[in-house]
Amino acid sequence: MKRKLDDTDWSSKDAAAKSARTNFSSFSLDPRLMQAIAKLDYHTPTSVQTSVIPPALEGKDVLARAKTGSGKTAAYLLPILQHILISKESNAPATAATTGLILVPTRELADQVHKVIEGYTEFCGKQIRAVNIARNISDSIQQSLILDHPDIIISTPSRAAIHFNTETLDLSPLKYLVIDEADLILSYGHENDMQVIAGALPKGVQTFLMSATLTDDVEQLKDLFCRHAFVYKPDQKEEQGEGGSVSQFYISTGEDTKFLLLYVIFKLKLIKGKSIIFVADVDRCYRLRLFLEQFGIKACVLNSELPVNSRLHIVEEFNKNVYEIIIATDENEIMGEEDDDENADADEVEGNDDKDNDQPKNKKKKRKSKESKLRKRDTEYGVSRGVDFQNVTCVLNFDLPITSKSYMHRIGRTARAGKSGMALSFYVPKELYGKHRPTSVASAENDEKVLERIKRQQGKMGNELKPYNFDMKQVEAFKYRMDDALRAVTKVAVQNARMKELKQELLASEKLKRHFEENPEDLKHLRHDREIKVVRVQAHMKRVPEYLLGKGQAANMVQGSGKAVPFKVGGRRVNRGKTKGKGKGRTVGKKKDPLKSFGKSKR
Repeated sequence: MKRKLDDTDWSSKDAAAKSARTNFSSFSLDPRLMQAIAKLDYHTPTSVQTSVIPPALEGKDVLARAKTGSGKTAAYLLPILQHILISKESNAPATAATTGLILVPTRELADQVHKVIEGYTEFCGKQIRAVNIARNISDSIQQSLILDHPDIIISTPSRAAIHFNTETLDLSPLKYLVIDEADLILSYGHENDMQVIAGALPKGVQTFLMSATLTDDVEQLKDLFCRHAFVYKPDQKEEQGEGGSVSQFYISTGEDTKFLLLYVIFKLKLIKGKSIIFVADVDRCYRLRLFLEQFGIKACVLNSELPVNSRLHIVEEFNKNVYEIIIATDENEIMGEEDDDENADADEVEGNDDKDNDQPKNKKKKRKSKESKLRKRDTEYGVSRGVDFQNVTCVLNFDLPITSKSYMHRIGRTARAGKSGMALSFYVPKELYGKHRPTSVASAENDEKVLERIKRQQGKMGNELKPYNFDMKQVEAFKYRMDDALRAVTKVAVQNARMKELKQELLASEKLKRHFEENPEDLKHLRHDREIKVVRVQAHMKRVPEYLLGKGQAANMVQGSGKAVPFKVGGRRVNRGKTKGKGKGRTVGKKKDPLKSFGKSKR
């Protein structure tokens, strides 16, 4: 595909010579955009915005690498919105046409970008219209939205390619193309879709490639869409100064001890604030939620089996502080290649240390292929990248990711917008793997090698993972309660939990509303069907007896390395015996289940 040939080559070194900009007014943006920026309480542009917006306003292609939460979305949206406003004012009534296309890898990110556009165009009236066709709506509704010729379309590559192939989406008037989270686009299986879109683009399209890392996939997209692009690569000082720091810790633990430590951490409130817990698969997601519910700890699940509208609702409720814990799966982990010095470890993981016997190697390859297939429940689902979880205090890797790159993107959910955060990772040593089958997960077999790769990767970035130890003598006192809870959370209980959630989704589904109106008996049977029993919660498990706290010295349970102690212990005790009568003493606030509240809203 031919592109502009008169561009000049740019680099981040040229950007270093730019004049200092301390506020958004220096960009000479439209007053309506400035009014929106003021309402959003944005004062000082971030480093990526300061570097990218000026060349973007000049019409140059942009390739920018910046970590999550650094303001990449505004860096490409503000120039595009500015150009559209100028174009509409300079050209009197013109034929409506879609001039901007924003491609993102996941539906969650598409919804987020659409909301950001709505925020920036709040004072533009009907001058700028944007639609999100990645939403879970029918093809006919999507076609009508596209044929209405909005100024900007937000989509995943697969949806855009489908509408282009059916001649609904016309790319000939396109002027601006954005590929957000570019390093994920190809790893999510959109290579063919991108080839289709690239072949249909007209000459002179201004392209924005935004990415947290510059991988081979990004270079491939750069060759396909850009010519002499302005390249922004922040140095280490800029990155560290842009956002808050992430304190990173890891804990060596057995498979069942993971559950014990998690119980102690959250029941004794050793972590203050909101947390995201990453697990290996959907079954484990529900198992962990049911386990925590045994102790009165409310958590919500987020995985690819949930409808996209439900997932978006869960993220929205989390950001509104309705609940504090999300248990998330990361099925669409980044499966790309590791750094060169990590490939050797990857080969060992695959069984190359046994060169004389090919059978174990083949078995492991088959297992890896099987795991890869299991991850493809929803190729447009992703929570470790792009989704804006607000005010996350801790990212807890209950199960380690399978690559160091996935780890980097997971911990990017915390320490956003200049705030500090913590990442805590459990790993299972080789000698402890498979010792407790009920709580075992296949990916834990390679935890040691993955952890070493993570340490090397973070070391190159100037970060350090520190070991963290619990005083296991005190923690062991809680073990009998963990055993009781694990016995209650059976495979049948996990299956019932998934069935119950599916039933709730059917009852709340807007798509099935017409079917239930035409077939009221179906709705009657569904509502009066036998209640699905999940797990019986024992009341006494919700409180912590005084004797288990070791004279109230819960803080002694954790022993950090050096002075950096990541956990803060709540000051209140549970039921000291000073109150009498049923229902007295400390009351535990009930958290609303976002999936149940979702039934009141349209999907």
